[in-house]
Amino acid sequence: MLLTKTPTVLRELCRDLPAQLSNRSEGHEAWSPVEVLGHLIDGENVDWIPRLRMILATGESIAFTPFDREGFRKFIQEKSLDTLLAEFQRARTKNLEALRDCNLTNEDLQRTGMHPELGRVTVQQLLAAWVVHDLGHIRQIVRSVARQFHDEVGPWEEYLSILTEK
Repeated sequence: MLLTKTPTVLRELCRDLPAQLSNRSEGHEAWSPVEVLGHLIDGENVDWIPRLRMILATGESIAFTPFDREGFRKFIQEKSLDTLLAEFQRARTKNLEALRDCNLTNEDLQRTGMHPELGRVTVQQLLAAWVVHDLGHIRQIVRSVARQFHDEVGPWEEYLSILTEK
């Protein structure tokens, strides 16, 4: 299962990154690797498993609590990258145990809940979104780090799509 791999991928990718790489974003409204980790931890704590449990317990009768995408800001203050990596590993391990404990059946995967913006969603869609969410943020971290080297690559920039993609 891809969800089990994300902590290892992030640890290997981010461990020992210098602050100039881990605390800088690619600009605009993009997040730095540290901010991405904070967001992922926040999602582990208040989003994926709580929403799964809500679908299993109440179906569509109660809409999910909206997820504050910026809710991690206070949480990450003065925490090291290594601390955040360890916290993400702990939170993900706990959530994967909770997921296994649900013993989801094919019928459970089709059960529906109510997203506050998207409307009706299935358990299967929620789980798939969790996986793709991880992959998107792994990509975001890789792109953020790569773009810190933009000026150093010189003429190779034209061959390095990660530096030029929008």
